[in-house]
Amino acid sequence: MLSEALTALATTGGTAVMTAAGTEAWEGVRCRVAAWFSRGNGEREATELERLDRTAAELAGAGADQLERLRIRQEASWQARFEAFLEDLSEDEREQAGQALRALLQEAAAQGAQVSAGDGGLAVGGNAQFSADRGSVAAGVIHGGVSVGHPPVPDPSQG
Repeated sequence: MLSEALTALATTGGTAVMTAAGTEAWEGVRCRVAAWFSRGNGEREATELERLDRTAAELAGAGADQLERLRIRQEASWQARFEAFLEDLSEDEREQAGQALRALLQEAAAQGAQVSAGDGGLAVGGNAQFSADRGSVAAGVIHGGVSVGHPPVPDPSQG
């Protein structure tokens, strides 16, 4: 049974894999996660890289209606992988692996904090809040026209 701290790390690990997938941070996170699981075993690292690539490919190929469900499923799957890996280690190895995972997750979080957006996009590295009142418009990005005013009054003959 894992300690609460290690379970939390495993949860964060699953989230980090899913957060990075499909972003500029993916390649770095992918390589660090594979190296963490492999513990210096080149064959195992290659296997983990393939597994991570399959995860990213599934997400990239998912339709918009499937994407959120798939992300949740993959995140849980990666969390379970992190937990199972940690559980199979001796106490000393588990402590060292936990420290290494913590460092990996800190690096991933720092790398993920670097955000960018393409032309006409909006990049937010933290929280964003938009609000509008009294007939105004608030948005992060608007593609197309916006008009503010009163809607036309229907002709009385239309009911």
